[in-house]
Order: sequence, then structure tokens, then C-alpha cells
Amino acid sequence: MRADGGGLTQSTQSSFARTVTLATIAHLDADAFFVSVELASRPELRGKKVAVGGRQRGIISSASYEARAVGVYTPMPSQRAMAVCPDLILLPHAGDYGGVSRKMFDLCEDVTPLVQRNSIDEGYLDLGPCGLTSADAVERKVRDLQRRIWAELSIPVSMGIATNRLVAQIASKLRKPKGFVIIPPGGEGNFMAQLDIGELPGVGKKSVPRLKDQGIIKVSDVLERSDSELAAVFGKGWRLMKERCAGIDPRPVEPERDDAKSYSQQLTFEENIADSAQIEAIVKGMVDHLVVKVRRDRTRVRTITVKVRYADFSQESAGRSIETATDIGAPFYPLLRPLLTKAWKNNRALRLVSVKLSGVNAGPAQLNIFGAQDEKRRKLASVMDSLNESVARDSLVLGHRLESRPNRGGKKSR
Repeated sequence: MRADGGGLTQSTQSSFARTVTLATIAHLDADAFFVSVELASRPELRGKKVAVGGRQRGIISSASYEARAVGVYTPMPSQRAMAVCPDLILLPHAGDYGGVSRKMFDLCEDVTPLVQRNSIDEGYLDLGPCGLTSADAVERKVRDLQRRIWAELSIPVSMGIATNRLVAQIASKLRKPKGFVIIPPGGEGNFMAQLDIGELPGVGKKSVPRLKDQGIIKVSDVLERSDSELAAVFGKGWRLMKERCAGIDPRPVEPERDDAKSYSQQLTFEENIADSAQIEAIVKGMVDHLVVKVRRDRTRVRTITVKVRYADFSQESAGRSIETATDIGAPFYPLLRPLLTKAWKNNRALRLVSVKLSGVNAGPAQLNIFGAQDEKRRKLASVMDSLNESVARDSLVLGHRLESRPNRGGKKSR
């Protein structure tokens, strides 16, 4: 294994591993992404115990490494985090997380066309098409990308390089923050064998004690078992588990498609809410907020998904698509009540509600000779966008949004 501050450890090639002459798969994992976005505009807080989350009934969505060192973690309830760390600087969700994420991955696409955006803060790159002929050349490319993301966005990222996605993903998490780890071809088996079983993606915290009871503590313990023993422990998935533990992962890097982009907003309430009219007004206001971003990006959307979360953190969602993609909220309004009815069971009090717009289409809206009313709404929306941006600073809203401002307010998050 090769990493910052370390040397090259010789390792034997697993009998399961593929023969690959060059490690060209990189995994990018942004360090404390939501906090990092906030610190990019507030650099005076760097080095302090900082977290992002709702203050009262919210949870910690991201914590600086200084805060993690004293016991603050995700998704710890915010009130507990403040008790654990009284000097914690708790920031609300205010940054343009989606915009920063897109810029970060745009920089990745300057390096290679094969970029898979797994989530807002992590993804894969395949440098195979770049014509690189040596491990040093791959390393330079990835290090340059890591430096560029920091220089242009002030976002620290950790990178792992390997012959496949699984090993690169695990490697990227070993030296955070700003880590850089390379697993050379042939070293996958030895690298994986040294890991605790809980470090293997897909092995949840609840599974670790059960596996420990079976004598499986390290990944190497899996490879020492017979096939029948593995089948007894892992069931039908034992072959896949055996391959993963050997460092085998044939999955290719799959570039993001245009329709993978989405716009979303969620609200965690300070007090649980069961008023259906109030919830409907809130989600309608979220639609209005999100279509502003759609118009700014000069795109259109055709799918809406509503999600609700209850006090016990269980959740439900429901979605539906409209026939023609749009950049205004009106076509989605009639869908909100049916979607809430479908997702919201028995009118249980809600802790959180969210809206996501997806099915993104780029380019100008399709001409619709029967859409005169929509065109009027679009012109009104354009005027409001301009006034809010230059004069009113988001104080101009449609009437139904006034209904969504409860006396028992909530905290927004993204």
C-alpha cells in the first residue's frame, strides 16, 4: 500500500484478483463536505469545532474533524452534540451544496470523461481513456486534481487509487482528511485482508457483532472459511462476499446521465406537525423555491417526489411525472395532495418533509400553443426572479407560501 507519509509495501497477489497492469480507478471523497462548503466562505472558522445541522430537533449532517475528535458524529442529534461539545459552532444549512458539488465534478471531467457522481460528495473516475502509461503519471493526474479542487473551491478531498471501484473507495477513506492512498495492481488481496470486517462497504454496524460471534473479525477471516461455511453465514450472497473480500470488483465506472441530476429541499420541524393543510403549503413553497434553481440552470424537470419522515425516523415517499418538462411550479401543484396522501400514512405527526424535482431536460421549453396560461406564469416568475435577485432578496413570494410559515417553524436542510 502506498500512501502519504508512507512507503510501498510489497504484497502477494490474491488467487482471486484480476491481472491488471495499471491502477486507473480513483475514488474521490470530499472531507466533511457540508462543513467544508460553509468554511469556504468563513475561513476564520477553520481549525475549530464546527458542525452543520438543525439546532433543536435537527441532526448533525456534517462535522469538522476537530469536532469529531471530541465525539461529535453524523447523524447525532444536535442537542446531544451540543452537550458533548459545549463549544461546538453549529451552523445552519446555508451553502450552495449542489452548486459546489457540480463544480467539483466538473473539474473531475476536465481530467477524464469517465466520471461517476455517486452522491453530492463522492464519486469515481476512470483514467483509463487518458492514455497514461505509468503509475507515476496516474498519480500526478490525480494529485493535480486534488490540488485544483482545493485551490478553486476550498474543498478538501481524499483520493484512493486502485484497479477497481471497491478497493479505491476503501483506500480513499484511510487517510482523511486530504488523504491520498494508492493500492498497486496485485496488492488488492493483501490490502483487503488487513481490514476489519466493518470497513467493508455493505457490512452494517448491526452486522458486525453477529459476524464477530461467528469468529469473523477481519476480512481475512472470510477467506479462510470453506464455501459451505460462508453459505451458512452469508446465505445466497456468499460468493459475492468472497469476491469482495478478495478485492475483486468488476463494476465499471458509469458516467452520470443527464437525467441523473435533481433539485431537492427538505425541512426538519422543531415540533412534529400533523396539519395536512400546513404540510401541503410547505411542500408547495418548496416547489416554488426549487423551480427558481431550475430556471437559473436553464433546464426543465418533469418528475416530482415527496418524502415524509416520522418521529421514529421511518420514512415514506411517492413520486409522479408530468407529460411535459417545465420550469414553473404550477403543473406540479395538483400532484402534491395525492402524493402526500400516498406517502403519508394515517396522518402521523411528521418530523421532516422533502421535495425532489428530477427528470431534467436541458434547453428551451417546448412550444405549446395551448399553454398561454403557463407562459403568463413563466413571465411572472421571471419578473419575480429578477426582483428577488436584485432588489427584494427573496422577499417576494406567491400567496400560498405565506401559509407555509408556521409559528412553530423549522430548519431547512439540503
